[in-house]
Amino acid sequence: MLVTVKELLAEAEKKQRAVGAFNVPNLEALRGVIQAAEMLEVPVIIQHAEVHENLIALEEIGPLMIHYAKQAKVPVAVHLDHGSSLTACIKAIRLGFTSIMYDASLKEYETNVKETAELAQIAHSVNVSVEAELGEMTNSSVGSGEGRESTQDELENSDLFTNPDQAKSFVEATQVDSLAVSFGTVHGKYFAEPNLDFERIAAIRTAVNGCPLVMHGGSGVSEEDYGKAITAGIRKINYYTYMNLTAGESVKRLVNTTQQNELFFDEVSLHATAAVKENVSQALRIFNRL
Repeated sequence: MLVTVKELLAEAEKKQRAVGAFNVPNLEALRGVIQAAEMLEVPVIIQHAEVHENLIALEEIGPLMIHYAKQAKVPVAVHLDHGSSLTACIKAIRLGFTSIMYDASLKEYETNVKETAELAQIAHSVNVSVEAELGEMTNSSVGSGEGRESTQDELENSDLFTNPDQAKSFVEATQVDSLAVSFGTVHGKYFAEPNLDFERIAAIRTAVNGCPLVMHGGSGVSEEDYGKAITAGIRKINYYTYMNLTAGESVKRLVNTTQQNELFFDEVSLHATAAVKENVSQALRIFNRL
């Protein structure tokens, strides 16, 4: 069942849960995520990140994502993750995506407000949800991270975190449906225990008067910290890196342990899909507090 992110996050707020959002740059990831959500009977968000255009183009994967969402036995939203241009966002809307993220977080604050507000007006006219980002989301040194890499000083610099007062002004000015906030998570793989500012999440939630908050860099966070973040107000959790690594490790084990002289790719594909399903199921159980 194809739905908007706005609908899913409103329901998550009622139940004090978070909706899992997973990037699906290939068929194995797409099928594994949908299968996990259907098995647990929970809603899910499938995403295409613009940085994954090198893996597969939006025009190729987008129609597949929408098809799987419509056929799913659970509510599924189809979302553009980290759209960096008006062109990319409009393309996703025209393909039938029910949600887009416009990421101008590295631009000047006034520019972020102006461009996000303009895009929100366009998207809302056709019932498409809009996510934006405020504060600087840093990146680990792993290649699966999004955007530039960060130094250790930046990873620990709370000055880059989202300011609650600024978040209030931003949401009021742009009318976005959800806001990705920076509070200590990173894109990519964690090399040390993340130091997350849960009090900041709660303060932002109060300041934005109910606008759902989004955690980027959700992979690698402990179950305890997921729970604290959800209690503080996180309603959408982006998760990709560790799902991706799990599938890769599973395929590596298959290749290393196979006793036959030939290994057919269809077996590899099914193996990877199963690994994605298992890893995503674990994440969804935590996010939905099952």
